[in-house]
Amino acid sequence: MTSIGIVTRTLLGKNTLNANRIVVSNIGIKFYSTAPAYENIKVEVVGSKKNVGLIQLNRPKALNALCKPLFVELGKAVNGFDADNSIAAIIITGNEKAFAAGADIKEMQNNTYSTNTKEGFLKEWEDISNCGKPIIAAVNGFALGGGCELAMLCDIIYAGEKAKFGQPEINIGTIPGAGGTQRLPRYVGKSKAMEIVLTGNFIDAHEAEKMGLVSRVFPVEKLLEETIKLAERIGTHSPLIVKLAKQAVNQAFETTLKSGLQFEKSIFYGTFATEDRKEGMTAFIEKRPPNFKNE
Repeated sequence: MTSIGIVTRTLLGKNTLNANRIVVSNIGIKFYSTAPAYENIKVEVVGSKKNVGLIQLNRPKALNALCKPLFVELGKAVNGFDADNSIAAIIITGNEKAFAAGADIKEMQNNTYSTNTKEGFLKEWEDISNCGKPIIAAVNGFALGGGCELAMLCDIIYAGEKAKFGQPEINIGTIPGAGGTQRLPRYVGKSKAMEIVLTGNFIDAHEAEKMGLVSRVFPVEKLLEETIKLAERIGTHSPLIVKLAKQAVNQAFETTLKSGLQFEKSIFYGTFATEDRKEGMTAFIEKRPPNFKNE
């Protein structure tokens, strides 16, 4: 992971748009710099049914560089939403300038191989990958190094049209350390991943969409609104079945096709033991909306 704080500050100068806040007035979401529950993130429950957990990375002066305290807070927030039965899906976002421009280089500069190994450096990232509920990344601005890796930890990536992705660790004498060399090839293929990792070059949102890294691209001001709509759409389904479906898709990245198909079949069979499967098929036949119980 890396940060290009100096480079991006030079490129961007002082033209910061809403760096300390996100305002989406037409859907009633407002983040202001009033005293938050956390120091490095802001947390809100949003959506028409108040069933979407929204987490905003909040280190605007550092381009949301991913320091350890931020990730500890992020893990706590994700775990809290994951344990909350009223939450259907989780969104992680930044601000218009940066989703996250990488890891905090000053924080890791004096790390050693020994300390990294003994302390399990980056272990806090596992809280994101272990979450059972769908996590959607809403990426505006820079998602570089650890920021790109954080986005790839999420289940779906939506991007604003000015977003930039990259793994520039090669520029500071290291390699991605939180999944960049492993997840990126699974998204975009070996050749593109090699090009991105070995050059440190950035890719824009539309190129990322063509590669398969990003699901959809929206105007900057529409990104959060559209991401919330996606989360709400997911929330109309059985939470139990959504969790099982997420497990099945993730299994495709962990095993062979044959083993994956066996895993899928076992999950599929298992849904027939649930009331939500019965209700879903009954509602379809009766031509009415289902009433899922998440038993």
